[in-house]
Amino acid sequence: MKYKPRETTEAIVGGMTGTLAASRTLLLARYDAGGDLQYVGRTTTLPAAASSTIAPLLTAASGEHPWTGWTFSAGWGSRETLDVTLVQPDVVGEVGVDVARDSADRWRHPVVRCHRPRPDLSPADIPRITPRWRGGLR
Repeated sequence: MKYKPRETTEAIVGGMTGTLAASRTLLLARYDAGGDLQYVGRTTTLPAAASSTIAPLLTAASGEHPWTGWTFSAGWGSRETLDVTLVQPDVVGEVGVDVARDSADRWRHPVVRCHRPRPDLSPADIPRITPRWRGGLR
């Protein structure tokens, strides 16, 4: 039998698919040691209840966003890109993730489940990512 350990953790919402009124998925981030907002994963499709809870907390990014100009793949190995709305990276969410991470500390497996928003936490409260190889993230 194959067993995939999971944990509950927090991440910053940096973007979303769908509309601001009805978020479909969330693009998640954490800051690195240099203070740059790094993409760490995307949630599965949000249930209607989760979408209606988190959507009012999200604000479209105004001005320059750390991910301006980035494209996001619709799936591993896919050439299709996601239609993403970048949001102010000030909302923290609790997510359930597989503990496997890649060398840049992104969640390796795409099954990231959104549990709930965490208005009691700020982005500064979220652990910074720590790359597992020399040379940093870029």
